[in-house]
Amino acid sequence: MIPFELVEPATLQDAIALIDPDDPTVRPIAGGTALMLMMKAGVFRPRRLVSLRKLDGGWTGIKASSDALTIGAMTPLSAVERSAEVARHAPVIVRTMTRLSNVRVRNVATIGGALAHGDPHMDLPPVAIALGGRVRIAGAAGERELAVEDLLTGYYETALKSGELITSLYIPAQGKARTAYCKVTAGAADDWPALGVAVALETEGATIKSARVVASAATPQAMRLKDAEKVLTGATINDKALQAAGDAAAGEAEIIGDVRGSTAYKRELLRVYIGRTVRAAAGTAK
Repeated sequence: MIPFELVEPATLQDAIALIDPDDPTVRPIAGGTALMLMMKAGVFRPRRLVSLRKLDGGWTGIKASSDALTIGAMTPLSAVERSAEVARHAPVIVRTMTRLSNVRVRNVATIGGALAHGDPHMDLPPVAIALGGRVRIAGAAGERELAVEDLLTGYYETALKSGELITSLYIPAQGKARTAYCKVTAGAADDWPALGVAVALETEGATIKSARVVASAATPQAMRLKDAEKVLTGATINDKALQAAGDAAAGEAEIIGDVRGSTAYKRELLRVYIGRTVRAAAGTAK
């Protein structure tokens, strides 16, 4: 790696001021698990890194209320994994964390970094989208809020403007919704996925009242599959309905092939795993 400047501001305002929106070699760094790999590979050569580790305020921590769960952007993934509040409010996040990379990475990687990186293989974004998650963002122009599904715009691309930082992840109360995430890997269980599918359902008996279906890893970014959602809404959970939803998902999703599987292979995975994830969410997995 080439030499670079590392600065550690104490306030959000200082951090934003140190990030030059016109200089792509100046970047913020949270846990650095992805950024350091890019630097070692020579893909990114920074002039300055603005560390967010010493920022004051509510950047780290988990707050739960009757209507929401808020996770500070600098909260390590391992803290989320062990949180009783997260387990009560959104247990699917805790279940997802146990297979997200390894414990060394989870001890360092942060919630904000996992979302801001825009990597389509990340496990957290599809789950956050299924839960109706939103991010709070701060920049020189002020603060704003954005749904996670709108934050992710393409392959390693987000809607963050130059100089903007994610400050927290907000998950609304889930009510009676039940959520599951299925991860398909070509290697170890905690490897990068060839496909990720997250589903959130509200059911009445065996009938689906509403559904949110999200695919990732096989797609350019984590994205909702609204054709599959339409098929599922009002349907009875049975093989015929799940096959129809899988067909709809395979037909609407933009699939990208890579070393973890061809486009055709991943499309067939998606077709099959829509049904498996719906059954897992509904508690009827065989």
